[in-house]
Order: sequence, then C-alpha cells, then structure tokens
Amino acid sequence: MKNLNNAYKHFKTITTHKLTVMQHCFRLGLYSQGLLHDLSKYSPTEFVQGMTYYQGTRSPNNAEREDKGYSEAWLHHKGRNKHHFEYWLDYSNDESRALVCAKMPTKYFLEMFCDRVAASKIYNGDRYTDADAYNYFMKSKERSLMNEADKKRLEFLLKMLKDKGEDYTFSYIKRHIKRKRFA
Repeated sequence: MKNLNNAYKHFKTITTHKLTVMQHCFRLGLYSQGLLHDLSKYSPTEFVQGMTYYQGTRSPNNAEREDKGYSEAWLHHKGRNKHHFEYWLDYSNDESRALVCAKMPTKYFLEMFCDRVAASKIYNGDRYTDADAYNYFMKSKERSLMNEADKKRLEFLLKMLKDKGEDYTFSYIKRHIKRKRFA
C-alpha cells in the first residue's frame, strides 16, 4: 500500500512540477519545450525509482543515490533532457581536462532556469521565496561542471529573481535575452 501511495504522491509531484515549468516556459514563448518538459519522468526507468525513493521534500534521485551510490533515474533523465547542463558534458580536446561542458543553447538554458524555479516552488511549498533557487544554486556552484558562461548567466538571472522578483525577471528575459539569443 505504501508503494501505491508513493506512486500517487510522486505522480502528483512530477505533474505539478511539469505544469509549473510549462507555465514558466509559456511566459517566455517556449511552447514546445513547456509541453514536452520532463516527459521521461513518466517512463518506467524514472517513475519506478521516483516512486520507490519518494519523500516529497527533495528529489528522490538524491535518496536513490544515497542508497545505491548512483541514481539510475538521474542517469536516464539527464541523458534525454537538454535542459540539464549535464546533457552537454563531453570529452575534452584539452589534455589537461577529461570532461568539459559545452555552453547550452539559449532555449535549453532558459528551460533550465524555468525548471530550477519550479523545483524550488514544488519542494519548498508554502515556504517558497524568490531567493530559493539562487540559494540552492550557490551551494553547488563551485563544484559544478557547468560551463562557466552558463554559470555566470544563471547566477545573474537567479540573483535578479531573488532581488527583483519573478515578474521583473521574466520580463527582462523576454526583452533582453530571448530576442538577442543571450550571449
């Protein structure tokens, strides 16, 4: 019965997250990305693990990783969803580095921004503030393999969200970034 209850709760969480990302993407004119966002979470590989490790307050991938030493669901997810910077990891031509992360195309970068804001809303619930996604990002920024240009532009937008709010930030993105393809 616990698994059935967790299946329902996990389905509700990922669907609420997907719909929230969809709303954010639609605000930016990213309609197909909003509609297609995170469909792999409904696949057996991701859904069963999500249901099994469901907690409601954080990603089940973290609990799976703690239990197994890796997350099968995450490995599946990041390899199929271009809005995760890990999708863009590749072998380096520079002999001093094994892996590098390519700079993300703007549309996927913006979907990643929407994804992070939505995840903060879902996991923090009533306690959510516009500073949450920024604070979460800053905790892992230094050890992240994310492309340096993407780190800078993500920090810039998340700080703007924290300091000026959602309406201002989404308006800024539409005016200054989406049109110019965000250098």
